[in-house]
Amino acid sequence: MTGTRRKTRAITLQVLYEVDSVGHEVERVITYLIGKENLSEENKEFIRHLVSGIVQKKEAIDLSIQRFAPAWPLEQMAVIDRSILRLAIFEILFDNRVSVKVAINEAIVLAKHFGSEKSPKFINGVLGSISTLVDR
Repeated sequence: MTGTRRKTRAITLQVLYEVDSVGHEVERVITYLIGKENLSEENKEFIRHLVSGIVQKKEAIDLSIQRFAPAWPLEQMAVIDRSILRLAIFEILFDNRVSVKVAINEAIVLAKHFGSEKSPKFINGVLGSISTLVDR
C-alpha cells in the first residue's frame, strides 16, 4: 500500500477492527498504533478525526449498511468488511473531505489488501448503492 492518506486509512481500519473484534478502548488502540508509525502530526490528527467521527456516527453508519446490505446482518458480516464499510460510509456521507469516487476507491483498495477474495466486490456494491444518496 502506498500513499500517506492510504496509510492513515489502513491504520484507521486497524483501529476499527481491533475495537470491534476485541473490544479494546479506542484511545488506547489509536495511541498504540500511531506510536508504531512515523507519521506527521497532521496524519495522526487525520486518524483521530476519522476514528472519532466513525464512533460518533456509528449508529447512522450501521443503519446505512443494514439498508444497503440487507442480506448481510451486521453481526454476521466479516469484521474487516464491516470496518471498511464504516470508514468509507463516514467519508462519503459525513466527512466530505474527499470525493465519493476517492472514498470508494480507497475502500476497495483496503478490501483487496485486508479482506477476502469476495470483499472488494461486496464493498463496491454496497458503497455504489450508498453513493446514490450523495450529490457530489
